[in-house]
Amino acid sequence: MKVLHTLAFAAAVLLASCSPGKKDEAAPPSANAPVTIRFATDWRAQAEHGGFYQALASGEYARRGLKVEIVQGGPGVNVPQLLASNAVELGMGSNSFIVMNLAQEGVPVKAVAAFMQKDPQVLIAHPDTGVEKIADLKGHPILLSDASVTAFWVWLKAKYGFTDDQVRKYNFNSAPFLSDKRAAQQGYVTSEPYTIEKMAGLKTKVFLLADEGYPGYATMVLATDGTIAKNPAAVKAFVEASAQGWRDYLAGDPAAADALIRKDNPEMTDDVLAQAREKLRSYKIIEGSEGSPVGAMTDARWKAFSDMATAQGVYPRTLDPKTAYTLAFSPQ
Repeated sequence: MKVLHTLAFAAAVLLASCSPGKKDEAAPPSANAPVTIRFATDWRAQAEHGGFYQALASGEYARRGLKVEIVQGGPGVNVPQLLASNAVELGMGSNSFIVMNLAQEGVPVKAVAAFMQKDPQVLIAHPDTGVEKIADLKGHPILLSDASVTAFWVWLKAKYGFTDDQVRKYNFNSAPFLSDKRAAQQGYVTSEPYTIEKMAGLKTKVFLLADEGYPGYATMVLATDGTIAKNPAAVKAFVEASAQGWRDYLAGDPAAADALIRKDNPEMTDDVLAQAREKLRSYKIIEGSEGSPVGAMTDARWKAFSDMATAQGVYPRTLDPKTAYTLAFSPQ
């Protein structure tokens, strides 16, 4: 699970704003020189990042005058701090709570695109235990990470009447789930169901929260207000190239992108990448059920998410969700 630390980001922004001038304030490159964009992802390279790697491998970024470097994430990588310190120009936001949390802290960063119209978050349950829908998990132990308890768990409690005494600690190890047939665990539709079946021979029940009405976006591109103001053309070009990269990764030949992913993360085998890509297609994670333009966001979706979270006391009613994003670069 990927977590962005908003307080650390806010502190980093303050430090950056109080620091003396840096070399990155030098004159912009000439019109013929490519614009460098360092893009920090939220985890190690995987198919869930495939569209960005596809755009890099196919030259979509280069054709738009960008020199893009994908900075691989992981447990020791703090994307907000990288943004605040100007170590990267753009970063990945895993889910809508992360973006709203930044807005609540008054951090000058916005989501400029959402490349997963559906959050791939799922609950996974054992088969043949009477659990046929999410509501059937009421009263069952559910393994969740700390970050999830303050995120989508809020929505689950509101919709299904789940209670906090159901929560068990999830440390990204499925052994406790496998040892208790009554238990459920969190996961991504593109990842844990496959690895559990491959390793334990168990075909689980999988419930995609987005298909049950969970309104959040995922895999958003984040930019500081400074980057947006300084080079909006580069931000727009990155969003457009990434959108084409995602279309090509899902509908075209992904071989070159997968090669780059494996180079960054050798744990990504061909079968893992192939099944994840198929899940992205079959569950309509990238384009959504309504066939939205790749990367698009809407005021209505953000309002629905904000209203849900605010109603559960996560955010004050005075927090305007429009401070968390901009539609200036949203594909139409």
